[in-house]
Amino acid sequence: MFRPCIDLRGGKVVQIVGGSLGEDPAAVRTNFVSEKPAAWYAELYRRDGLAGGHVIMLGPGNEAAAREALAAYPGGLQVGGGINASNAREWLDIGASHVIVTSWIFRDGRLDEARLAELVRLLGKDRLVLDLSCRRRGDDYWVVTDRWQKFTELKVSAETLQTLAKSCAEFLVHAVDVEGLCRGIDSELVGNLGSWTPIPATYAGGASSLADLETVTKLGQGRVHLTIGSALDIFGGKGVQYADVVAFNRRHP
Repeated sequence: MFRPCIDLRGGKVVQIVGGSLGEDPAAVRTNFVSEKPAAWYAELYRRDGLAGGHVIMLGPGNEAAAREALAAYPGGLQVGGGINASNAREWLDIGASHVIVTSWIFRDGRLDEARLAELVRLLGKDRLVLDLSCRRRGDDYWVVTDRWQKFTELKVSAETLQTLAKSCAEFLVHAVDVEGLCRGIDSELVGNLGSWTPIPATYAGGASSLADLETVTKLGQGRVHLTIGSALDIFGGKGVQYADVVAFNRRHP
């Protein structure tokens, strides 16, 4: 299924090249900055019955826009970016269906199992999504944190997904190496996720055509959803029409 997104940077809805999101704001490669507010997109997704989408806060200054989006589509969007044990419950109370957590559950490049357990105690696994966005190194994919710049010691593998599935409802996986490039999906990673994940996963990165949605549906074995960003016409793209992905979802209830 197609899963919609609202990426926020500086309070604006944007599409960026994921691998460029480092410490230097001037180095970030931006494909699109919307003149429409986040709530406009949330209302659109609500109108068209698109569930399971996410709002991602890329850095500070995005909280107000995220709140407006959640108010426009209460219970219909997940939220991520800076989520931790002290604010996760608040975001659920505001209207997020789930919170998405990544960097906070890692310390010194290692998964902090105590922090993960704390979140599960606070929220319950059914309201928690783990962001396992990754980059390739050698023959394997490794989870990256801190604006997708720091490699962790956690490999995306069947064992990892089987273990972490006990502590969350879904996975979110950006293929950072192809994120925002519109050159096609990472088929190997999608196939791995489809074979390995015991719970739903949303893949993001590189989608450039409606054919990519068909490919993810097949390779993902019914477990992997697809987010399309920079190629989508509502984000200034030319590769995919928003009306077509809505129609796709309605054909595959």
